[in-house]
Amino acid sequence: MDQNDKKKYIPVILMLLGGLITVVITFLRSFSILAKLGSLLAVMAVMYFVGTLILNVIRHFEKVNFEKEEAERKAREEAESIALATDGNVEEKE
Repeated sequence: MDQNDKKKYIPVILMLLGGLITVVITFLRSFSILAKLGSLLAVMAVMYFVGTLILNVIRHFEKVNFEKEEAERKAREEAESIALATDGNVEEKE
């Protein structure tokens, strides 16, 4: 399993964690069953949405970093090819 496969679970894990916390708090505060279910549904929907936003931000930054690395690699290869083409024999003009 590579890194991308693990990242796709971020929204689900965040949603379930929010749901667990909500269930514990609603039981401790003795909410009615309808209030427990309503708050659980609302929290899980919001946390899934937040997790999806976080996942999209992570993917965006990975894409930007990949493009930057590719541009640096191409510039380095171009500089090396220029250095090989001149073969170190650079004559100074007077």
